[in-house]
Amino acid sequence: MKDLTIVFDLDGTLVDTAPDLVATLNHVLGGIDLAPIEAEAIRPHIGFGARAMLKTCLGWAGEESDDDRLDTLMATYLVHYRDNIAVLSRPFPGALDALEGFRREGAKLAVCTNKYEHLSTRLLAELAVDHLFGAVTGADTFEVRKPHPDHLTRTIALAGGDAGHAIMVGDSETDIKTAKAANVPVVGVTFGYSDKPIAGLGADIVIDHFDELAGAIAELQRV
Repeated sequence: MKDLTIVFDLDGTLVDTAPDLVATLNHVLGGIDLAPIEAEAIRPHIGFGARAMLKTCLGWAGEESDDDRLDTLMATYLVHYRDNIAVLSRPFPGALDALEGFRREGAKLAVCTNKYEHLSTRLLAELAVDHLFGAVTGADTFEVRKPHPDHLTRTIALAGGDAGHAIMVGDSETDIKTAKAANVPVVGVTFGYSDKPIAGLGADIVIDHFDELAGAIAELQRV
């Protein structure tokens, strides 16, 4: 694996961030006298980002969701989330063992996410896993973001790798579209926040647990 770069999405792929994202969402909703949202109801919407979640929740409540109101609510959301980013969020089962194993075998690791970069690096630092990654890029790192292929290929380059020897791991249609556009093989995970069944979205391999990732990567490298 010494020439391989493995690039991960963050929310719903590496880390189960739903508990803290939903807690912050409900903090914001409570501030405007709206009832809290059940985690399972909003979970499929997490991949679209906080602004989209807020808009969805306002719609469910029959509330207005114009840009000015969303801007105000997002400001509150980001402050609360930044300060409570790793209260309950944890890496998915098997993730740390897999990452450490890939590093021992010489692979380069990176994160490519549509979360803001400063929040991504803060989350990884608070979980004490930031040292595992050669690059962490977010929605605001470049002038483009997923599903634009340059977000992925430039992340690979920042990590010291090349797109010809890389694999993407993600939980959403956006991740798969990004990898396909960059001509990078992609592993889909079933335990994330996709609003559609991941098996039908065109990933090269789909896994149900991080324990399966090493085998999936080995299979992709044999192709």
